[in-house]
Amino acid sequence: MDMADTTKRRGRSARRHARLSEPELRASAGQPVYAGGRYLPLDETDMRRIHASALDVLETVGLKKAIPSMVALVSAKGGRLTDDGRLLFPRALVEDVIASTRRKFTLPGQESRHDMELSGTNVHCGTGGASPNIIDFETGAYRPATITDLYDIARLVDRLDHIRFFWRSVVATDMPSSAALDINTAYAAMMGTTKPIGVSFTHADHVKTAVDMFDAALGGAGQFRKRPFCTISCCHVVPPLTFAEESCEVMEAGIRHGMPVLALSAGQAGATAPAALAGAVVQAVAECLAGLVFGNLIDPECRVIFGTWPFVSDLRTGAMTGGSGEQALLAAAAAQMHQFYDLPGSVAAGMTDAKVPDAQSGAEKAYTITLAAHAGANMINEAAGMHASLLGTAIESYVMDDDTLGAIGRTVRGIEVTEDSLAFGVMQSVSTDGPGHYLGHEQTLARMQSDYLYPSISDRQTPAEWEDAGGQDMRVRARQKTRDILSSHYPAHVDAHVDNNLRQNFEILLDADAMQSGNDRW
Repeated sequence: MDMADTTKRRGRSARRHARLSEPELRASAGQPVYAGGRYLPLDETDMRRIHASALDVLETVGLKKAIPSMVALVSAKGGRLTDDGRLLFPRALVEDVIASTRRKFTLPGQESRHDMELSGTNVHCGTGGASPNIIDFETGAYRPATITDLYDIARLVDRLDHIRFFWRSVVATDMPSSAALDINTAYAAMMGTTKPIGVSFTHADHVKTAVDMFDAALGGAGQFRKRPFCTISCCHVVPPLTFAEESCEVMEAGIRHGMPVLALSAGQAGATAPAALAGAVVQAVAECLAGLVFGNLIDPECRVIFGTWPFVSDLRTGAMTGGSGEQALLAAAAAQMHQFYDLPGSVAAGMTDAKVPDAQSGAEKAYTITLAAHAGANMINEAAGMHASLLGTAIESYVMDDDTLGAIGRTVRGIEVTEDSLAFGVMQSVSTDGPGHYLGHEQTLARMQSDYLYPSISDRQTPAEWEDAGGQDMRVRARQKTRDILSSHYPAHVDAHVDNNLRQNFEILLDADAMQSGNDRW
């Protein structure tokens, strides 16, 4: 029996078990962890063909610009560097790594209540994007993002229930060097939220500095390895089929320091990936399998997240289109391939092309994230805050998108069918002996919180009530909630004495006054 047969049986068995198991009755319908896997744009034969094509690419085409340590590790397992510098990955090696790598693991938060298990079809939505621009909250104009913006977004996300993790969503353009950018980004994210965080590093040496900082924040050497709350978001390839040398060095450094790694392939269909959607998935899978092999040869116990992020081009212009229907399909198909391999995975969805939070933004975010969630993507990055196909962000969008993510999560959770929920006895008593309606019935009251999710800012008033309340649209309400949170919520999970030591020992440029209440910024 070949690898594809084994993987197919394992994935099908897991999905069958998940669907036959009675859903857990949660305390709130808004809990953000659900099992997807019901939307399947690819059938089993499709996935087997994509898998076979990806192995063909790795074995016969390979990738160029592999770093020396990768060449040595892969060559020792039967790989080969061609005369024109392409590293070939033997089929058997790739299949052995797929079979032996970690099938699930936890991404911890700084607080255990935010720990996030990546396995099966569990769905978690969070941020990401690395936008260089932000819409200024006061003027409404696009401007370069700063380290203070990054910190503010992190602490806003800290108070939004349906955004499960905070991946660096803007690039702090006010940092004087790449080292300052990397360390201050990690610091701002760590100080802004206790949820799992993700950052990028421009140089491998910066990884150790960040780990030293995390250790110091957690209480001493080795503490971060025990609770690795920060993941490296690592574009280890520059599509098509080329390794990003510095990013591969970062990946290696991160794994050797015990950091989880999100190994990303972000080819753009029609530009840096095939225009045919199936081919775009094949290339993304091949590039991520190469990263998975490298990570496992460094450390068989590594935490590598399979980051197939195929993007889409508008073929009329060549520009990226993050809000297209094709993007939704690609994200869902990529999620299916994670399940085909039974690997923790990430996709990108929610990257609207709209420049501001408007109707286009809401529609594009809703359908791209919905398809990815119902396909069972473990992590959906870019799911909040992003605009202009990742070139911009709006801080109030995080609040608006949190409502959307809650509703999407409720649809993924599905309908519970039990003797109680079938409600035969309830219907009988209400219809024959009761008042003829279910208002006030004990089941209605019991299920009011367990079965129903109530939005934070979406409007459900009558037109008259809405007009009497000021006739505000959703963006106005989101801006008010944003002000309410950011004027008062300054996380203090890192002790002030510890923070002072961090500032003395590391190049921290985020203004300390901006991290205290009473600064009149909001």
